[in-house]
Amino acid sequence: MPKSKRNKAVTLSKTKKKGREHKETIVNSIRESVEKYNSVYVFNFENMRNLKFKEFRDQLRSTSRFFLGSNKVMQVSLGRSVADEIRTGLHKVSKLLRGDSGLCCTNLPKEEVEKIFSEYEDYDFARTGSIATETVDLKEGPLDQFTHEMEPFLRKQGMPVRLNKGVVELVSDFVVCEEGKPISPEASRILRLLGIKMATFKLHLICRWSPEDFEVYKEGLEGSDIESS
Repeated sequence: MPKSKRNKAVTLSKTKKKGREHKETIVNSIRESVEKYNSVYVFNFENMRNLKFKEFRDQLRSTSRFFLGSNKVMQVSLGRSVADEIRTGLHKVSKLLRGDSGLCCTNLPKEEVEKIFSEYEDYDFARTGSIATETVDLKEGPLDQFTHEMEPFLRKQGMPVRLNKGVVELVSDFVVCEEGKPISPEASRILRLLGIKMATFKLHLICRWSPEDFEVYKEGLEGSDIESS
């Protein structure tokens, strides 16, 4: 009888991890990009969508390179103080890598970068836990947009529905979500079925560095920790 695969011993020391070597690769890539490109930007993002960001990044592939990941690793790459910064002034950029942020190294002119970032936005379905941007309520009566096969699923989402001569029908008014309140898992599924998109994926420029100057875009970030450095 062949041996069961369930009882096969696995040596954990041989499993691959994103450890020191992986971090060093990122550090080296960032440092090479800082030398290669004319300017460096810090940006943050709302409602990140990986596929959408990949499309955005691919559009600028010939002129720019983007980095997302651990802020600490990106800070180490640039230098966190005057003593260890890899180029003059980059420690100021490092201080602004906070929260959901990333780096963009580019050869594009400043005006073009600002235009691209300010104009870019994409809409998607809201995820569980995000805040509803509007109240969605459904009135009692037939729901013609749903087929009769959907009735059991809708009922599982908490909707008071029934089949009436093969037509899905709400037996009473139903509030899917309320503006300003977190979206539940059930509400997220219903909104997707209704085709209602409440999440806006946007990118915001925080600061710009070049060998000649340093500029902070977002109000309130010109703090003493930057100015006094």
